Amino acid sequence: MNKTETAKLQDYLRRKFANANIRVVAMKTGDSAEVFIGEESIGVLADDKEDGDDSFTFRMAILDIDLEEEA
Repeated sequence: MNKTETAKLQDYLRRKFANANIRVVAMKTGDSAEVFIGEESIGVLADDKEDGDDSFTFRMAILDIDLEEEA
């Protein structure tokens, strides 16, 4: 992902979730970016160029130990 795409995605996520602490940082693989809230990584965005359409997929893993911390 280039800087223009990451900036647009970061702006979109900040507006969508009303959280100015969201950051989108491109990964070295070129087609994905890591999503942070503050310093904590919360997931990965992947560029999905299939059949001429350009879209993005957000993947977020939630571990069972993360759920226990909130209880």
